[in-house]
Amino acid sequence: MEQQKKQPIRRDAALEVTRLMPRPLLAILTVLLCALVLIPIVYIFLASLNTDVGVASGEFWPSSFSLESYTKIWDSVGLAKAIGNSLIVSGATAVVSAIMAIGTAYVLVRFEFRGRLTVLRGLLGLQSVPGTLMLLPVFVLFSSAGTYLGVTVIGTLWGLFIAYLTFALPFSTWVMVTYLRGLPRELEEAARIDGASNLGILFRIIIPLSWPGIIVSAIFAFLLGWNDVLFASVFTRPDTHTAAVALQVFASAVEGGAIPVYSQLMAASLVCAVPVVVLYFMFQKYLVGGLTAGSVK
Repeated sequence: MEQQKKQPIRRDAALEVTRLMPRPLLAILTVLLCALVLIPIVYIFLASLNTDVGVASGEFWPSSFSLESYTKIWDSVGLAKAIGNSLIVSGATAVVSAIMAIGTAYVLVRFEFRGRLTVLRGLLGLQSVPGTLMLLPVFVLFSSAGTYLGVTVIGTLWGLFIAYLTFALPFSTWVMVTYLRGLPRELEEAARIDGASNLGILFRIIIPLSWPGIIVSAIFAFLLGWNDVLFASVFTRPDTHTAAVALQVFASAVEGGAIPVYSQLMAASLVCAVPVVVLYFMFQKYLVGGLTAGSVK
């Protein structure tokens, strides 16, 4: 009986889709969207297997396939050090922002206090502030800390980590606030009857049930640090450059050089994209659950 009930629902949903958009048009749009995404990726991959001269001459399909570019980039770009710096800063930002966000969101959602709504509105308002407007004030603040406190901030990885945490924490907290609003309060009430404290409820009930939201907030914080070029180019020096800055510097050298090394640039771009792709594949099921959490109550 249940299967018979589900089939009409699926058929009705399929009919609604075809009413909104005819199947031929839907197929054409799907092919176009896939082409817009896949063609650049395929070109970058083929260019990374081509020679530098072949890419510069405009070859789409390489005349000869070679993995030479993947061996050269570790010396010409200094990619190993840059990727290591990115993993350290982005990973630390993801972990710390997720840990701080879950505790902050739990307090904002489950406790009533003066200024609670102001904090929530402030978190939402901070998302509308462009990062470019904050670059100069943050740089001046960090420079002043180095001058007055005798602590070197500019040019260090931990200084870049603090800058990223400043932008990642409001977003991560708001994601967790949205997620925790969908969790039933009855579980916490039952735990309180059994004598659990607030910290016990947080660590034994809230955190185990909130892994999808925690992973979503952590991944977005990781991407913030991994993809950033603006702050990393200003707050780092050559030995603390991240992968994005290393690619930018290498691309600038390619444009100004006599011999183009576009194949190495394509190979370096693919190598830098691998950690993010692996991250998505590892936590794909959590991402789907975390992004849709709180949408239906």
